[in-house]
Amino acid sequence: MTASTRAVLRAVGVGAAGFAVASTAKDASALSGDYPPKGLSHGVRQLPKWIQAGCGDKEYFCPEKNAVFPADFTPDQMPDLSGHSNFMAEALREHPEAYQKYKDVYTKNGVGLAKCIKTGVDNPGHPMIKTCGIVAGDEESYTVFADVFEPIVSARHGGYPRNARHPTNTNVNDVLDTKIDPSGKYVLTSRVRTGRSVRGIRLPPSIGFDERRELERVCVKGLMNLKGVLKGDYFPLHGSMSYQPKVGGMSEAKEEELRKAGNLFQEPDSTLLLASGMGRHWPDARGIYHNEARNFFVWVGEEDHLRIVSMQKGDDIKDVFRRFATACDEVQKVLKSEGYDFMHNDHLGYILTCPSNLGTGLRAGQMLNIPLISGRKDFKNACKKMGLQARGTAGVDSASVGGKWDISNADRLGKSEVELVNIMIRGNAQLVKWEGMLEQGKTDQVEKELRAFL
Repeated sequence: MTASTRAVLRAVGVGAAGFAVASTAKDASALSGDYPPKGLSHGVRQLPKWIQAGCGDKEYFCPEKNAVFPADFTPDQMPDLSGHSNFMAEALREHPEAYQKYKDVYTKNGVGLAKCIKTGVDNPGHPMIKTCGIVAGDEESYTVFADVFEPIVSARHGGYPRNARHPTNTNVNDVLDTKIDPSGKYVLTSRVRTGRSVRGIRLPPSIGFDERRELERVCVKGLMNLKGVLKGDYFPLHGSMSYQPKVGGMSEAKEEELRKAGNLFQEPDSTLLLASGMGRHWPDARGIYHNEARNFFVWVGEEDHLRIVSMQKGDDIKDVFRRFATACDEVQKVLKSEGYDFMHNDHLGYILTCPSNLGTGLRAGQMLNIPLISGRKDFKNACKKMGLQARGTAGVDSASVGGKWDISNADRLGKSEVELVNIMIRGNAQLVKWEGMLEQGKTDQVEKELRAFL
């Protein structure tokens, strides 16, 4: 495309990739040196230099953080991964020929192997906290670089075969009606969350400036079409100049309010995310939608195209799942009317940026107040046996506070959404039952049941 052609397209509000771009006077900063893609936003310029390095238009390069592996081309020689602890490093150490096979290969969207593995090369990881060490730059990454991705998917998801088919089922009528907490004493909150990606648009590690704006446009159109209990509004991040009804984004006070409640993301503040390319063009075309009751939230443009969260107080996970499933269906209808759809295939289910979230990408969980049963040494083993993951109050690998635990399904891939929700229902109902028995002094009976179970 010639410079003159680009100038004409800009004048009529179309980017080089064919996506609409800002053309109002208020959005002039988006085309200047004070805002992406040519510069950094005001908010980003207040952050440490090592974060700023990943929030502009260029790929993350930061010698201070040893983040120097290129993302735009794959070197001839495979990097030294002997001291790395992530699934990508393990896969390439075992099969270095895969690196040589793909070093000059690119997807149709221009994504190379280096873009996918940069985060795992720049971040060696910790032996006790193993990350995937790889991200997908687009939907095709999973198939074009299959000899790298498939071993990682299998290792991360407990032996998922290359010929496996992933089941999908979001029919709320198939969710169990089991009353998890009849007394109302133990289940504090219930939550379902997942991600969705829009087919035809590159994933966040590789997405372009105009692409991201098109993603925001079409997703927000779908969200603003929601009715009834899902009806709400979209709030761009403070400082974002992309959304014409709210140029400049939400107020700092609104942003702080949402973050304090744990309902909003912030700029990438780890080299894992920055090296993945997640911070580029920050905060442009990113934001949050929430309904009027504030029990349904959708993040737009973070680590995945969409992060969808449905939540409420108490144990009615079926009601929570109903909102989630309805919203996904309604947004998908709008996407299809615009010529898009969610990324999905029979093998990997819903396609998301990180292999850890493939399949359903779903985490159905409840915050339980169970100090007695969780105080047992076999508590986490019991959870694992029931297909559950126990997290502390601050997330993965955090400690519990006052016997409160976030208990959710452990699997993502190989089981449907309904299956995973039902696993959580059965497991949490059992934990609540044991907690009540222990409160009543029935320690011997609980001990007997756990020995038989484990």
